[in-house]
Amino acid sequence: MSEAGAPPDRGPLIVTASLPPDLFAWADGLRRAHYPPERNRVPAHVTLFRALPASAGAELRQVLAAQAARHAPIAGAVTGLLDLGQGTALALASPGLLALREALADHFHGLLTAQDRPSPRLHLTIQNKVPPAQARSLQARLRGEPIERRFAFVGLALQSYRGGPWEAAGSWSFRGRPALKRGG
Repeated sequence: MSEAGAPPDRGPLIVTASLPPDLFAWADGLRRAHYPPERNRVPAHVTLFRALPASAGAELRQVLAAQAARHAPIAGAVTGLLDLGQGTALALASPGLLALREALADHFHGLLTAQDRPSPRLHLTIQNKVPPAQARSLQARLRGEPIERRFAFVGLALQSYRGGPWEAAGSWSFRGRPALKRGG
């Protein structure tokens, strides 16, 4: 059973980290331009978990809400390109997001699939399931552009898988206090 007012969870649940609007717009624009349109069913996203069971929906919402309340926006960086063989992604770095993801993985350890057990390689996929030569061509073109940038993840989101498109199942903004800087 789902929370009051929330649709029942029917498919696997996907947890993503929310991007600031400017970075999302840039990455999603790249995705729309380079991802095969017939396969591009979801916007740009940073996946933390790919397939948690729908039966964990209520608990997952509670835990994600608590974590978002506890954390300030989490520092991240686009560090370069990632060759996916048949695609291209923007490589990301964020020790803080990986630490939060590890805490969530510990909490839900008995529910994780084999694919969700290891720590992920954070990325934003902008192209997938294309011939390798097409992927290499995009990577060569993007290497000439300034893609490295710093940003802060702004929250967590939950989606329900619907056989292709995702259905929004909740989102929580980070609203904790930033850590005080010591020394100077």
